[in-house]
Formats: sequence, structure tokens, C-alpha cells
Amino acid sequence: MRKPVIAGNWKMFKTINEAKSFWDSIASATIDASKVDAVICAPYLQLPTLVEASQGSSVHIGAQNMHEEQEGAFTGEISGSMLKDVGVSHVVIGHSERRQYFNETDESVNKKTKAALSYELTPIVCVGETLEQRESGDTESVVSKQVAEAFEGLTEEQVEKTIVAYEPIWAIGTGKTATADDADQVCQAIRETVLDLHGEEAASALRILYGGSVKPTNIEELLEKEHVDGALVGGASLEAESFLQLVEATQK
Repeated sequence: MRKPVIAGNWKMFKTINEAKSFWDSIASATIDASKVDAVICAPYLQLPTLVEASQGSSVHIGAQNMHEEQEGAFTGEISGSMLKDVGVSHVVIGHSERRQYFNETDESVNKKTKAALSYELTPIVCVGETLEQRESGDTESVVSKQVAEAFEGLTEEQVEKTIVAYEPIWAIGTGKTATADDADQVCQAIRETVLDLHGEEAASALRILYGGSVKPTNIEELLEKEHVDGALVGGASLEAESFLQLVEATQK
């Protein structure tokens, strides 16, 4: 049985004081770490504050991006060693907004995934198709290729330590969402890709999340699906109440 994951992706929202306020609102909540991995992926500036505040709690803190190199002349970038030093446990890799606006490629996603694993960070590797690709019937081939290239050169053990988030680009921040059946079908295709390339054990252990306008009103239907192991959540993770509702849905 794969443990569900609810990962909040704050994107470029919240000041340090707003992050503190959010934490104060969830600090007393009961989150059963045996039933769910709750993760908050925040902007770099908020990470030290959240890591310190979350000590002794069941909530994991993650970053939203990292560079593949340990150090160097890469102005404005953050390395895995820096994230490890701050104390985060997870990092989002290859989000569609990074691919669309900052020239992220399948090759760089692969390099970053390997780097994250080398620092014992859990990569949340994002994949997903555009509306045009979906309407052309290319969803599964596009997503399978992204997964295969992201995992190129990884061992079976490394694959098992990774999380994949399927986020159809047309559903991110639009209010549109794939049906639960659609999400499950693509998540199944991802699992079958991993099965073909890395074996049954890795495919069975891999946790696959759905992302794209996930809310408390649709999370339970998604969680009922065989191949959906949780969600990567944007807007609904910014409010403490809705984030907790999402987490609580996994504990019923």
C-alpha cells in the first residue's frame, strides 16, 4: 500500500510573515504521518522559517526548484547542498511553469533529479501535456517520454524514492481539471512506463500524484483511483483550512 502525498506548491506567494501565519494556523492540527506525507513547497526565502517551525511535526518542507550543480558561477540559483543544509526534505523538479517560462528541458529535469537524490532529497518530478497535445491524442506518449527521460540512468532504488506529479498544463490554475478517470488513466500509463524501464518493484512503489485545480471538493474522488497516490496542489494549498482539508481527506 503506497502512502498518499499531499504536497502544497505555494509558487511565488507569501512573505515570511505570511508563512509564519500559515504555520500558526496548522500547527495544532493532527496529521498522521503513518497515513499521509504532508509537504509544503515554499519559495526559498520562507524555507528556513518553515523548517524551524515544523521541527517535531509531521509536515515536510520542500523547495520548488534547484540547480543540478553543487556550486559555481550560477547567479540566482540554489543548489541541492544548500537545500540540504537548510533542512528541507523535498524539491519540485520540472514544473510546467519552469518548463514554459525558464527553459526547463527533459535533460535538465534528469540532471536535477539525479542531483536531488544524491543529496537525499525527494524529487517531485512534474510531467504533463498541453491542451494541443491532449486534443491530438498524444497525452500518454508525451507524458511517458517525459517520465522515461527524467528517470534515464536512475537505479530501481532511486526510482522508488522519487515522486511523480502528473499535471496537465491546461488544468493548472485554470479551474479546469481532468476527470478522476482521466487522471487515473494517465497515472497508469506513467506506472506502466516505469514498469517497462525499471521493473515491477519500482513501478509498484512509485507514488504518482495528480495536480491541476485540485480542491477539497474533488480530492476524495481522485484518491479513490488505483493509480493516483495524492496531489500536488497550487491555489488550494495557500489557505490553511483548505490545505488541512486536503490532508484530512487521506486519513478517512
